[in-house]
Amino acid sequence: MLESMLRRYDLENINDFHNALREILQEIALAGLYRGGFFEKTAFYGGTCLRIFYGLDRFSEDLDFSLLVPNEGFCLDPYFQAIEAEFEALGVAVEITQKKRGSQSAIESAFLKSSTDIHILSLAARAKLKTGTVKQQIKIKFEVDTNPPSGFATEERLLLQPYSFYVKCYVVEDLYAGKMHALLFRRWKQRVKGRDWYDFEWYVKNGFSLNLDHFNIRAIESGHIEKESKLTKDGLLDFLENKIATLDIESVKIDIRRFIKDKNTLDIWSRDYFLELSRMMKINSSA
Repeated sequence: MLESMLRRYDLENINDFHNALREILQEIALAGLYRGGFFEKTAFYGGTCLRIFYGLDRFSEDLDFSLLVPNEGFCLDPYFQAIEAEFEALGVAVEITQKKRGSQSAIESAFLKSSTDIHILSLAARAKLKTGTVKQQIKIKFEVDTNPPSGFATEERLLLQPYSFYVKCYVVEDLYAGKMHALLFRRWKQRVKGRDWYDFEWYVKNGFSLNLDHFNIRAIESGHIEKESKLTKDGLLDFLENKIATLDIESVKIDIRRFIKDKNTLDIWSRDYFLELSRMMKINSSA
């Protein structure tokens, strides 16, 4: 099954192999969560959701989920057995460990790592890659927001491998809103997250609309705008233009390079380019 799933990918180097294998393990984990009834309580969102179900042309590392209804007592541990069973059925051994949640955190986290070094080496060899360079263990982080912002919509999206099943996902307009909230307000200390800017470019190039109502709910609940000061389209664009004015383009490019195949697509990136993209955004609001 792993070999069959790998055939979907054009593997030119070991980085391609690791990205593809990580994505396959992500899909197997989703299958286990589905069997365990996880999507009765949660919805999938974030970069990996966008990649697997909406066609984003970059790889992503983490599996991000949101509860449908806030529940600070939610725990990932009951679903570990279903995930492990899914991997065992395919002959893959994994280890899942839960991260202790801080008293002030609403994020429930866990880590999955593969324990199948020999099998991974074999897969790499059959993919005609140099097995001696396959040293990095595949790791996947799970995160569940137990106190999510309200006002999002979901839809069922079909995944065909490792078998056919449906995953409850945020609709793309609300994914877009969440991405722009992260791009504008996420704090990364000294590191710039180029993946946010790549996704922003992708949304604009593909003509998707941002749900401004959901963006405002997120911004109000995160404390970045006042409830009485909901942003209009022009207000959102002002925030974005101010962000672009201080953007470190080279740091942005460095962060995204390992997640994409064609590095030449970044040559056009500049502050002026992102300003042009911002003026091409489609933004919807019920107000």
